[in-house]
Amino acid sequence: YLDLKSKEEKLKKQKEELLEKYHELEPFQPLELNLKEVFQYRYMKVRFGRIAVDYYQKLEKYLFDDLNAIFLEGTRDENYVYGCYFSAHKETGKIDSAFRSLHFEKMDVPEDYEGMPAEICRSLKRRMELLDQQSEDLQKQIGEFLSGHAAKLLGARYLLEEMSNNFDVRKMAARLENEQEDYYILCGWMSEDDVKAFIEETKDDDRITIVEEEGREKFFGEPPTKLKNPKFFKPFEMFIRMYGLPSHNEMDPTIFVALTYTFIFGAMFGDVGQGLCLFIGGGILYKTKKMNLAGIISIAGIFSTFFGFMFGSFFGFEGTIIKPLWLSPMHAMINLPFVGQLNTVFIVAVAFGMGLILLAMIFQIINAKKRGDKENMLFGPNGVAGLVFYGFLVLTIVLYMTGHKTPGNIMLAIFLGIPVILFFLKEPLGQLVEGKKPKTESGVGMFFVQGFFELFETMLSFFSNTISFVRIGAFAVSHAAMMEVVLMLGGITDGAGTPNWIVIVLGNIIVCALEGLVVGIQVLRLEYYEMFSRFYQGSGREFHPFNNHANKLN
Repeated sequence: YLDLKSKEEKLKKQKEELLEKYHELEPFQPLELNLKEVFQYRYMKVRFGRIAVDYYQKLEKYLFDDLNAIFLEGTRDENYVYGCYFSAHKETGKIDSAFRSLHFEKMDVPEDYEGMPAEICRSLKRRMELLDQQSEDLQKQIGEFLSGHAAKLLGARYLLEEMSNNFDVRKMAARLENEQEDYYILCGWMSEDDVKAFIEETKDDDRITIVEEEGREKFFGEPPTKLKNPKFFKPFEMFIRMYGLPSHNEMDPTIFVALTYTFIFGAMFGDVGQGLCLFIGGGILYKTKKMNLAGIISIAGIFSTFFGFMFGSFFGFEGTIIKPLWLSPMHAMINLPFVGQLNTVFIVAVAFGMGLILLAMIFQIINAKKRGDKENMLFGPNGVAGLVFYGFLVLTIVLYMTGHKTPGNIMLAIFLGIPVILFFLKEPLGQLVEGKKPKTESGVGMFFVQGFFELFETMLSFFSNTISFVRIGAFAVSHAAMMEVVLMLGGITDGAGTPNWIVIVLGNIIVCALEGLVVGIQVLRLEYYEMFSRFYQGSGREFHPFNNHANKLN
């Protein structure tokens, strides 16, 4: 095989040499002169090269009559004229200077050629074709040789791969020696299902001993994380990895993100036509390119289509082609006590945000319980105390806005005042429930100052996080407003007029692209800052099984 490859490389090198010579002479093929003869002229000198088209025109117009030289043109392209010039031997220096001033680029043509350039080029092509044929025959010989030894070659390859994989495993093992044989100890993480399968597979092999250790954190630190979600929700794992994987004692928020992200996206970008475009376009990209972002866009397009029916929007036509099943974002208004008249979607968006914040607090309580963090579970702003405070506050606001009787002062003092005190005393109370003696590291005075500002920040975050959900309604209204502008530019006013379909189509494309991008970023911001910040840490590390390394080798 090495002998055949050596011959192949030799043929390849010969062809490259011939091809280089061919490229040297190709531009001069039209010249009818014998190269060997012109290089041996006694009273004339010849120079081969090229000159830019602009300078060649100047040469023809101004200098030919004053130069004792003859220029023979070969080929030309859009930039250069290729050829050669002859000059008297005594005036060569002067002629060369004139041509250099015109940026004539000299090209080296070997002096050992004999015959006209066209004949030499044809000869070189025939020799290259002969080399191609010899190379093709050699390839067939190599193929036949490898086919004849295929079994041995594949066997050698598999054996080498197996030995290489075993060596890679052995490098990570602790080695123990005795007089009879060596022992190798491997420690690592496996999922519970894989452990059971591994034990079952090796139960009859007396050379392998498996110890399943339950006190894993004590011996090996924090376990890695392996995300496991239904196929429909798999694309949304991208957002989780961007923020940080959950640790072993933390819930996987993938499904929560998938449902809330797509729902909020649809509410902010409600349009039947554009939603279907997102669904179809994203689905095609996901199927062909396996892009997670495309899968997310496709699922979000379903909710956009749903809210498009709710809002009666179809490619910007509001209420004309499809009647709204719920309301029109731009025109639906509601009167509220103390506040006055407001857009309905703003109120619904804030109410929905309140519900999500309460749900995030419940998740935080679950996660804190898994971690054994009693302090934050019971007394934190996102724990039981925060849930009582914010839940009661939401209930009071809802009762007031709907015209119902609100809780009395005693109830307000209990359900709002006590949680605030718990927020303030969270640290010492947490030490108490954990059986420790309460103490303040920086002194009582600094404790009260720090507690005051932390409490102020907590109240401010409750307000800002709640108000932040107004953006859901704002984008729903702005989408309808932007599409109304597109229709006006397209010649449609109040659902009538002669439409300019080019403007309408281009407007839909621009709005769909730009607003879709902005809405996607804003929804992700809501997920990360208004929800994740309350219950999710994302401090886990990803599980990388060793057999993935072996599969790559195969």
